[in-house]
Amino acid sequence: MATLTEQMSAGSARIRVDVIGKQVPEHVLESMEFLNYRLAAVAVDPKVTLGEPDLVWKLDAPALSVTWDGRTMHFEGAWAVGPIQKALISLLTLKLEDNGLHPFHSAAVRYRDRTVLLLGGESNHGKSMSQIEACRRGGQLISTETTVIDDTGVAVLGSKTVFIKNREKGTERADKAAPERGAQIFFGDTMPTWTEYADPSNVDVVLVPAIDGNFDPSLKEMIPYEREYQSLHSVQNYLHLNELLVSGWPMPLVDTVERRQSRAAFLGKFCVRPYYMIRAANPQALMDEADKVLR
Repeated sequence: MATLTEQMSAGSARIRVDVIGKQVPEHVLESMEFLNYRLAAVAVDPKVTLGEPDLVWKLDAPALSVTWDGRTMHFEGAWAVGPIQKALISLLTLKLEDNGLHPFHSAAVRYRDRTVLLLGGESNHGKSMSQIEACRRGGQLISTETTVIDDTGVAVLGSKTVFIKNREKGTERADKAAPERGAQIFFGDTMPTWTEYADPSNVDVVLVPAIDGNFDPSLKEMIPYEREYQSLHSVQNYLHLNELLVSGWPMPLVDTVERRQSRAAFLGKFCVRPYYMIRAANPQALMDEADKVLR
């Protein structure tokens, strides 16, 4: 029996993975593309420093199973890589929270000398196209899919991949259009380019975009409850608690009452900054609305 032990990190968060079987792979994942798209700055550490595993995967077990004992995720059987990736994201998210860091399902730009968070929220229709349009207008890229924000409201990490082009087995999505098709519709065959804004920065304004060809332009400031409601959708997204890993096996309940209350308390402080719901038929009209409050 062989064991592969590997450690992964995202910022200050670290997890250890043990893979056990007669034949183990060289690495837990062949590619880190999805983790870096879905989270931010995930890397395989050169050395293992953690004394206990956060995920144990027994490859040769006769049947699929996944359990959570409050400390470690246990996978048994010949799982596809896709569900393992989701579990790794959830475990890294827990570690990020332990370090006072909160991944938001969002894009972010440095635009008109402000850091603007484009929140995915409940519907998640328009953050990427709005980010591209803001950058086309001179904004700098902070993040594309995920923005990691600390307890004080400072954006400290961000994913940089706009579109995920390869999904591992077990994460295929028939409902997702060709990754760059939306951008081609709105921006033509030549994708706008941009520079990155690398410094940590306080989030000044939060926009919740909604793009639909039937929408008239609309800009409304959100009340406190709406702000926290939409933001909770965004941060809860990384625990995958509403997802089926494989038929018969949902993501284990890795959350706790204490964590949920702590998360809500953080959002109560974070959501005091300006929040706006913006609707439009396309990203150009949406950013025209945003410019009314960002000039």
